[in-house]
Amino acid sequence: MEKKIAILTDIHGNLSALKAVLDEIDQDNEIEHLYCLGDLVGIGYETNKVLQMLFSRKDISFVLGNHDEAILDIISGREPYSKGNEREHHQWIATHLDQKFIPNLSKIQPTLESIYNGQRLLFVHYHLNGKNEFFPVDQEPTTKKLDELYRTSPADVVCFGHHHVVHHFKSKERLYLNPSSLGCYHKPLAHYAIMTVGEKREISVTLREVPYDNREFLLGYQRQNVPAADYILKIFHGDQHLKYL
Repeated sequence: MEKKIAILTDIHGNLSALKAVLDEIDQDNEIEHLYCLGDLVGIGYETNKVLQMLFSRKDISFVLGNHDEAILDIISGREPYSKGNEREHHQWIATHLDQKFIPNLSKIQPTLESIYNGQRLLFVHYHLNGKNEFFPVDQEPTTKKLDELYRTSPADVVCFGHHHVVHHFKSKERLYLNPSSLGCYHKPLAHYAIMTVGEKREISVTLREVPYDNREFLLGYQRQNVPAADYILKIFHGDQHLKYL
């Protein structure tokens, strides 16, 4: 019997984008599980509403993203990776986080593995070194470089996020998939992927773009006095808010 899962990543505190994707997923009764590949929070400011929606479901598994990790580090008194404006932003997110979500966030691990019809799937936020530290973003990934990174991994499929563009590479060794960011894009479209693994181990991937109304979300950056709002709106949302002013 074929198995169908949904893969989403980099929600970045964007509730309206998340709701649009989950509403679409919930219309497909064949999708049996969801995998969220990190960065639930940060960049966007709707932290508590996003976490409430995610943690209230029983059909999602998570891996830890770099923004999630930074927020937890600040809350725990550890030194986060972020500096300057990004540190200020993370501090603001941490200050506004409802503490009831900390136990669930703290349980999230950096990697997760599952097997569907004999295909071994590895889920990560991004490529990790031996110390579970994220590698710098590779702006020009290739199957050769990815195969070298995962040469000792038994995984047949590696699913990841972090780099907010689609990756869909197939080598002789394995399949690599990044469905792109759900919550950060220069158009009002939320990304995710559906993966189907057939009885004979065949894999099909459908990349989805879900339209949603992002007006109130974008205008909320100024209303909430989110640190580095102008930078975030330009770099991560393509200054879409300007058409609403």
